[in-house]
Amino acid sequence: MAAFIIADTKIENPGVYEDYKKQAKAIAETYGGQYRARGGELDVIDTELWSPTRVVIIEFPDMASAKAFAHSPEYAEVAKIRHANAKSTVFIVDGA
Repeated sequence: MAAFIIADTKIENPGVYEDYKKQAKAIAETYGGQYRARGGELDVIDTELWSPTRVVIIEFPDMASAKAFAHSPEYAEVAKIRHANAKSTVFIVDGA
């Protein structure tokens, strides 16, 4: 069953963040990740719990692959760029 990493990101340093995007995408793809949404237009319906900023959705073949990517040593290095240049909420969810 597919699993999805969903991230909501407020980019604070767009120039540097471009490097993060390129590196993260390449690593995600090695774990079977496919980007399904990457900061496209939002039509927010309700905001009782959270008001999204920039949403990214990456589909993985299964939960194990998504977790392997998210917790991999190679992504940990790249994630430092995200942490230094953006605020974000990231989670993994099982697909239906």
